[in-house]
Amino acid sequence: MRVLVVEDEEPLADAIARGLRREGMAVDVALTGDDGHEKAAVTRYDVVLLDRDLPGMSGDELCREIVASGELTRVLMLTASSSVSDRVDGLSLGADDYLAKPFAFPELVARVRALGRRATPAAPPLLTAGDVELDPAKRTVRRASGPVELTRKEFGVLEVLLSAAGSVVSSEELLERVWDENADPFTTTVRVTVMTLRKKLGEPGIIETVVGSGYRVPEPGTPRA
Repeated sequence: MRVLVVEDEEPLADAIARGLRREGMAVDVALTGDDGHEKAAVTRYDVVLLDRDLPGMSGDELCREIVASGELTRVLMLTASSSVSDRVDGLSLGADDYLAKPFAFPELVARVRALGRRATPAAPPLLTAGDVELDPAKRTVRRASGPVELTRKEFGVLEVLLSAAGSVVSSEELLERVWDENADPFTTTVRVTVMTLRKKLGEPGIIETVVGSGYRVPEPGTPRA
């Protein structure tokens, strides 16, 4: 899941980003409304955590821009006010959810995950390929021989590939969906992660390299590239 945190209180923004990254999400941070607008214009985020009171472009205005874009991006408004009128105002702008500060971090994570599920086409509770089984909710992977322990990035790559339902996913798309803006697009990060993921999953291999295009997990009966 790719998340953008737009929050002008830098310590809070950094704390939210660190916590969400520990939950396996790819997180970018913007400290002003203008910076958030620029990032949202060039990257398709699943969820934007948006403070209403921002320097430059206001959170309200940025929310309107995101909604008007027609993307599936979901907006979670963050605000210091917990009044009913403030919540109504935020939701009337097109925000999908609303959370008053201070908030409990587990609640924030739960809300972000719920919005993330709404930002992408519905997926089955379990993603499978052969005897490999990935549970997005429990964040577990199993093969016939038992549990498979994966890093957050390995899990993210496998989740994206299985969700693609046999379609080819480019290295650039994997980098965008699983990592964040700090990832160097010219590194071998994706290739190395796919290599270690293949080793952990074992044989028979389920991840196919499509030369010049990317990777896929073929559906049954799909000819190999």
